[in-house]
Formats: sequence, structure tokens, C-alpha cells
Amino acid sequence: MVVTINPTAVSILPFLVFMVPLFFGGLIFALGRYGKFFRQGLALIGIFATLAISIMMTGRVLGGEVLTWWNNNFYIDGLATLMELAASGLGAIVVVYSIYYFSEKTEAAEAHPYTSMTSYYGQIMVFLGLMNWTCATNNIIMMYVSLEFTTLATVFLVTFHWNKQALEAGYKYLLLVTVGVIFALLGSVLLYAAAIPYLPVSRVLLLTELGTIATKIPTNIVLLASAFLVVGFGTKAGLVPFHAWLPDAHAEAPAPVSALLSGIVIKVGAYALARTISVFAPHYGTIPLFIAILCSISMIVGMMMAMIQDDLKRMLAYSSVAQIAYVIEGLGMGTYLGIYGGLMHLLNHSIVKGLLFLAVGALIYATGKRKVSELSKIKLNMPITAFAFFVGIFALSGMPPFNGFVSKFTLFLAVGQANLLWAAIIGIITSLFTLVCFFRAGYKIFWSPKESYSVGAETTTAAEVPAGMWVGMVILAVAAIALGVFPQIVHPLLDSATKCILRILIGG
Repeated sequence: MVVTINPTAVSILPFLVFMVPLFFGGLIFALGRYGKFFRQGLALIGIFATLAISIMMTGRVLGGEVLTWWNNNFYIDGLATLMELAASGLGAIVVVYSIYYFSEKTEAAEAHPYTSMTSYYGQIMVFLGLMNWTCATNNIIMMYVSLEFTTLATVFLVTFHWNKQALEAGYKYLLLVTVGVIFALLGSVLLYAAAIPYLPVSRVLLLTELGTIATKIPTNIVLLASAFLVVGFGTKAGLVPFHAWLPDAHAEAPAPVSALLSGIVIKVGAYALARTISVFAPHYGTIPLFIAILCSISMIVGMMMAMIQDDLKRMLAYSSVAQIAYVIEGLGMGTYLGIYGGLMHLLNHSIVKGLLFLAVGALIYATGKRKVSELSKIKLNMPITAFAFFVGIFALSGMPPFNGFVSKFTLFLAVGQANLLWAAIIGIITSLFTLVCFFRAGYKIFWSPKESYSVGAETTTAAEVPAGMWVGMVILAVAAIALGVFPQIVHPLLDSATKCILRILIGG
């Protein structure tokens, strides 16, 4: 495949895409106590302004430009744009959803100084800003620093309810991810030290220069650095055996935060691997094999654990362990088809898992329950939530005509082309387990016969959630269907993102 070199253009947009949400996050922390507008209003203005900037960058990148700022230390190409657009889009839906999810009563009850609604909206904006910073940077050490900051920015969102379970989940998240990502720093330092003889000092830390030295660095250093990077960024992504933080964090965080954690946070780890490991994979055959083995184990363990869960949020959390493995497996192949499929599944999983966590949040909002055994006893008059939930199930399982089918099929072809047929078979079996696991849960919740009875003061029926909550679910459900039927909609962006990685790979 011929990979053309796009012209670069100095632009302020790579700076604005992370500074705007950070600025509004600071405003919320400073002024949020004065009223709702200074919390919810500023969050809405900030996130939609960020989304507008992401859309502007996407238009310019699809027009053939690469946007740079500060001597190429910030670099917006197709891959960065894909991440920025996904984060800003899902962030906008989550902010709108949160306004209705947290009622007046909830705001009063959650008035702890560390978990007030001011802190909630401020932390969301700060996290989105730091996440955008991570994806905009072209400096390998700066990427590590900003990635660590995203962990600090989300820990108070994980501990929002400020009870024993939430605090334990937050502590585990902070400890394991912070320690795990240190391995990524070690790998980055190794690459930096090995690159010094081959690159000028001003370019030695730039990710876009890795391809020029990929075959010059000694093999033992590349393999050791790659192992460190997989451990470090794999911990952030939630790969087995570095996943211990993920089920607790997803389960104890508020539902909108869980949508961000699964839809965006774990994708940052995959993005970092795409910027680093994918560059070396084609030159060292042991790297794709190592990643295929690790991801296959992650798929099996993730879905086996999901199938024995009664708590819906923990079920979704364990499935994220399996699904992120598809993404990283594709990126680790180092081929056009593998990278394209991995990035497509990254986008599709962000949409689908955001949809499912918001649907579970709607169930929690309407019933106060999140266990399948409890929800199966309640009559639910929630047709929109049910529609969204089942669309998410079929898409996550890779069933046609939903978006998950297209990306998984592409990944299976890529893995087969790499002569790793056994890995493709494991991926197909894991998808079938996903369908069985979640369809069984959906049937018990929405379709199983239920009796009318009263249990104390609790209601046994539940009505549909407010429009402000279900409109986001409908948007994501429609996107899951549309991208399954018309995957060519996102082809230009995915093609651009894939070629960006290949350009770096060949030293362009």
C-alpha cells in the first residue's frame, strides 16, 4: 500500500482541544457553588465547544492536513482526531445525561466536599481535557505524564458515592494503574536512550520519529521496551492480568462515569499502544504473537467472569476486559487490515459500551436496582431503554447488521492473514459467549414473566426515564445500527488514522 505524506500546518486547534475543557473545568471548580448554571451550564458550554473544535480538526485532517503546534510536540493526525472526536462526542452525551441522572434529591445527598456536584462536573471536564492532551501530544514522555494525570482526574469520579465500596475501588484504581503505568515510563526511557545515537536531540522524544529508528535499535532493547509498554499501557486498558482495578471501578462509579471509563478511559491505553507497539510489530514477529496470546487470554477470562456476574455493571466491566483485547490484538498485528479493524472496534466499542452503561444507568434511575435477580422481579414499562439495551447486546456480540459485526469480522480476517487462525477462533467463541451472557440477562430483565406484588414501600413497576436521559441512548443506538449498515460513513476517518500509523511505521 502506498502511504502518502500529508502536508503539516501549524494551528492553535491542538492546543485549544485540551485547554478549553481544562479552562471550563477550572471555572466550574471556582464558581460551581454559586448555582446550577456554574456547574451544569458551564459543563455544557465547555463540552460542546470542545466537540466543535474536534469537528473542525476532523474536517481539516480529512482534507489532507496534519495539524501541529509547538515544534511538532503537539500533532493532530487521523488517529488523534479519531480519539478526540470520540471522547468529545461521548462526553457531550454523558454531560447531558448526568443533568437528569442526578436529581435535586441526589444533589443534596451527595453534598460531601469531595463528591459535590461541583466536583463531579469539574472533574469530568478536567478528565476530558487531559485525555485530549494525551491524544494530541507527540512527545512520548509527555504522553506518559498526561496519561497518569487522567488517572488522577478520574479517581474522585470513581469514589463519588464516598462509601466503603467506592473508596476501595478508587484506591485500587489509583494504586494499580499508577504503578502499572510506571512500566510504560521505563519502556519509554529505554526507547529514548536507544534513539539518542540516531536522532537529533530536538526530535528524539517525538513519537512520529519512532519509525525511522525501528530497525536500528538493538532487538533485545526493542523487545524489553515493548514488554514494558504492553504492561504499562495494558494496565490502563484493563488487559488480563493487569485488569484487577477495572471491575470495581466500573461497578462503584456512577453510571455516567462508568460510560466514560469503559468508552474512553481504557481506550487511552489502547491509543498509546497504537502509537508505540504498532511501529515495531511488523519488524519483530514475536510481538504480534505475544500480543495475540495475551489478548486471547484476556478475552476468555473477561467473558468467563462476566457470565457469572449478577450485578449488571460488573458484568459490563468484565466484558470490557474482553472487548479491549480485540482492539489491542488488531493494533498489535502491525498490518493495514489489523490496525484498521482495531481502530474500528475502538470506535464501535466506545459507542456500544457507552450505550449499555447509560441503559443500565436508566434502570438504576428508575428502580434503584442493578442486579439481574432483582430487576427480573420488577415490571418495566421502559421500551426505549429496552431497545437501547438489546441494540447494545447484539452490537457488542458482533451480530449483523450492527457495527460490532463489521469491526470484529475485519479483525478476524486480519488475524487469519497473520497465520494466527487459533486467535481468530478464540475471538469468535468469545463473541458467542458475549451473546449468551447478555441476552440471558436482557431476557430476565425485560421479557421474563413477572407477578404484581408489593415489597414494603418499594414499587414493582418502573416507567421510562426522562427524555434528557434516553435521547443520548437513542443517538448511540442509531449510531450502532448506522455504522453496521453503512460502515463506509467512517471509512475516511479510519483510513486516515490507519495510514497515520503506517506512515510512522515506515519512517515517514
